[in-house]
Amino acid sequence: MAQEVVNPEEQVVLGEEIDHVRLITLNRPRQLNVISSKVVSLLADFLEKWEKDDNTELILIKGAGRAFSAGGDLRMFYDGRTSRDSCVEVVYRMYWLCHHIHSYKKTQVALVHGISMGGGASLMVPMKFSVVTEKTVFSTPEASIGFHTDCGFSFILSRLPSHLGEFLALTGARLNGKELVAAGMATHFVPFEKLPELEKRLISLNSGDENAVKSVIEEFSVDIQLDEDSVLNKLSIIDECFSKDTVVDIIKSFELEASKDGNGWIGAILKGLKRSSPTGLKITLRSIREGRKQTLAECLQKEFRLTMNILRTTISADVYEGIRALTIDKDNAPKWDPPTCDEVDDSKVDLVFQPFKDNLELQIPENEKHRWEGKYEHSAYAALNATEIAK
Repeated sequence: MAQEVVNPEEQVVLGEEIDHVRLITLNRPRQLNVISSKVVSLLADFLEKWEKDDNTELILIKGAGRAFSAGGDLRMFYDGRTSRDSCVEVVYRMYWLCHHIHSYKKTQVALVHGISMGGGASLMVPMKFSVVTEKTVFSTPEASIGFHTDCGFSFILSRLPSHLGEFLALTGARLNGKELVAAGMATHFVPFEKLPELEKRLISLNSGDENAVKSVIEEFSVDIQLDEDSVLNKLSIIDECFSKDTVVDIIKSFELEASKDGNGWIGAILKGLKRSSPTGLKITLRSIREGRKQTLAECLQKEFRLTMNILRTTISADVYEGIRALTIDKDNAPKWDPPTCDEVDDSKVDLVFQPFKDNLELQIPENEKHRWEGKYEHSAYAALNATEIAK
């Protein structure tokens, strides 16, 4: 498995038990609480234990420091690039965990300030209650580095109004706390300064009763009013452009709108879109479009295939080039292969979407009685890894 840059003595996830309340703190503040394999394993252990525990009623999750979570640990993926499937365990465990978070049996509240991006946002959006502030920043920027919108977001984004999902997935555009509530990806907006007091009140409530929890949050929450220049006030333009069939057509349509008076906001977003990995953009658009017709389980299984094929460089090594340019050399000058959307062969894109053999798919529990089954250690991948180690 890929090596992680983790202090062995560092408690990357804190789990506190306070009577009937359980408090999870993502605890890698210097790394903006990025998600490593250790983080995923600890989260899964806590959530399984507490869902089965009759004494647990309410789960709170927050991030230490100035971020909620900046998403997956990109350096971990980059460091594993020379070994086939070095990250299969963390990918498998994360997507399996995403399904359980969406369908969790106890009341969950995410207290979100600062950055909440990519996989980090998958620990926020599915919660029964997700509380955001004026400091919250959300985005799904994966396509820009040659990856794809994952951790259940091909399901989540595909169900947003109009074609907002395609817009967010392809451009990596950021939403603030107010916009998240307006878009339906957060439930409440609470001023940042009130967040610590809200946390205390929820702990003292000592109950998972949804109405009681909601009532407490609403004591602290305020009504939102979108800023005049919010992208959510531009949905007619977004729908016009991002409803087009192909990435090339979307960019052309967006360019046309950018040339019109009053559309200066498009310029920076369009520039970023054009700098993104053509392969990542094509895969992402197709994944979001397919997501509209798929269940959550089907989306997660598809995303697992996409991730494994992308990390295996089945059709392109763009993901490693994107990570290099963004976080390793930090030159922000990736050299994509192929360099343009026109050169990305659609038949090759088909390859990364092909189903695996049944035993190599992500095993999502279908039977409620066996809800916590399908873990990595019981998968064919764990058996394959054990065989390789024994050689």
